[in-house]
Amino acid sequence: MTEAASPAPSPPGADRPLAEAKTLADSLPGLLVEARRIATTVLAGWHGRRRAGPGETFWQFRPFLAGEAPGRIDWRRSARDDHLYVREREWEAAHTIWLAADLSRSMEFRSPLATASKRDRAVVLLLAVAELLAGAGERIGLIGLSDPVLARNAAERLAETLLHRGRDSVGLPDTRRLTRFADLVMIGDLLDPLGEIDAKLADCARAGATVHLIEIRDPVEETFPYAGRAEFRDPESGTVYVAGRAEQIADDYRRHLAARRDHLASTCRRLGWSYLVHRTDRPATEPLLALHARLSDRSLAGGAI
Repeated sequence: MTEAASPAPSPPGADRPLAEAKTLADSLPGLLVEARRIATTVLAGWHGRRRAGPGETFWQFRPFLAGEAPGRIDWRRSARDDHLYVREREWEAAHTIWLAADLSRSMEFRSPLATASKRDRAVVLLLAVAELLAGAGERIGLIGLSDPVLARNAAERLAETLLHRGRDSVGLPDTRRLTRFADLVMIGDLLDPLGEIDAKLADCARAGATVHLIEIRDPVEETFPYAGRAEFRDPESGTVYVAGRAEQIADDYRRHLAARRDHLASTCRRLGWSYLVHRTDRPATEPLLALHARLSDRSLAGGAI
């Protein structure tokens, strides 16, 4: 018999939250190191998000243009040759970007084909995003769990928050603090009822925020390789479903998964949001690069960060 599900849920009782917190606590130091490694990898291949604008950080000199105010001329640089130059400064406008990772029981699943559990991959991506955004001078917070911070060590501080409040990061996040022009990065397997997801996304749209969905899936959840008698167990409720011939439901399963994704992708396209699907047998740099590009494009377009 094939067991096609996450590990069986722990027996109910007061020790369960403590055991879950300990498991996350044991993993977090290594996940933070991994997050910094992949953030460095992404930065090494990226040309940056700098643009001209109001700020204090020098960016570049450029030739003075006719019609500009003479007060903009940098006379020290202009004295070096026969041309007039303007000192441009880098655009600096810290923006609030909220992060959320679903750490519910279903996220603990890891098949032999995956390089990490869905939970560990979600935490790595969350911390890597925080590392990138902190380096760019953005305000970052865990929605529903912490206030936004503007600090170079933001990833470490978010990891500490997850250490103490990780068990509160279950299912869809609390979005009541979202404001207009804020960004929300939601990472999880998105196995919640589709109606609940739609309602949450509608709340985000009414708030005027921009959402970036990253759906994390184990490869067996994509391919459904099961055949013969198979037992499927819901890690949240403990409900068990037994299929006599699992291969007979494979096509229906794949169609259902594709329909859910088409629905979410359509919603995000209509609202100008982004939606990524990431498998845990693929490198974590792939969704991070795509998300970084998306956030950077919004910055250059004058949207969010």
